[in-house]
Amino acid sequence: MTAQNSIFMNRLFAALLLCSFMLTSCAQKSDYVVTIKTSYGDMVAILYNETPKHKKNFVKLAKEHYFDSLLFHRVIQGFMIQGGDPDSKKAQPGQHLGMGGPGYTIDAEFNPKYFHEKGALSAARLGDQQNPTKASSGSQFYIVQGTTYSEDELKTDQHKLNQALQQYCQNPANKSDYDSIVKFYQSNNMKGYQSYLISLKPKVEKETGISLNKDIAPERLKAYTTIGGAHHLDDQYTVFGKVIKGLEVIDRIAAVPKGAGDRPREDIRMIVTVEEMSKKKIEKLYGYTYPEAQ
Repeated sequence: MTAQNSIFMNRLFAALLLCSFMLTSCAQKSDYVVTIKTSYGDMVAILYNETPKHKKNFVKLAKEHYFDSLLFHRVIQGFMIQGGDPDSKKAQPGQHLGMGGPGYTIDAEFNPKYFHEKGALSAARLGDQQNPTKASSGSQFYIVQGTTYSEDELKTDQHKLNQALQQYCQNPANKSDYDSIVKFYQSNNMKGYQSYLISLKPKVEKETGISLNKDIAPERLKAYTTIGGAHHLDDQYTVFGKVIKGLEVIDRIAAVPKGAGDRPREDIRMIVTVEEMSKKKIEKLYGYTYPEAQ
């Protein structure tokens, strides 16, 4: 290759790089906004670029009107609201739902940046025994309502605590503590039950010699102690978006009367649309700040 040809190739390569950068920059100036319309109000969400398979699939289904008229078929107050089962469109009253889908799953896309804070848009899936890779449902999703937690709860390894408590409660000297645990559990006061277990932590650690502490990222600690969420689902289910307007709608839907299988007695249908708009407009309309803008 001559020197002249070499200079030409270098310039061409530089031009291609610049063009690629400009195209990428232009593409990143806009994003999709998801609107989930219900009789209880509208929820507006964004989808994360770091979960590209989930984002592409959700946008595709919404554009095809796949979700329209489907039910929020499972709602649990203090936990989440779930929908996206195509079998729910023409479901009869009392019909069991939750097993339908488009006929495919999506590979898990866990990202430590995203967790189950209130408003998290996440993919439902089959349990670990049937689904060891934790692949997501092709269409079913849930939106987290959750609850707030104390710092002690969040810094406790719940799995280790449960194991250590089994050993602790086998000691007859701890029968009064065991009786209190049973009483809280039978009263269906889950918040009181959890708080009581945490209060036993120093005694359980001392007797069993098992350390029950765990680390938690500062941003998760802040979110779960303020707006709340469902921290026990972290790194088990893919979080692929976030509600940025309409958090109160989650509360309204979660509070409705339920029947068998936590299905609302009144059908709550959804209409899901997606619209592409500039990130600046999204930030102005909904008060959401993109991480790169911070």
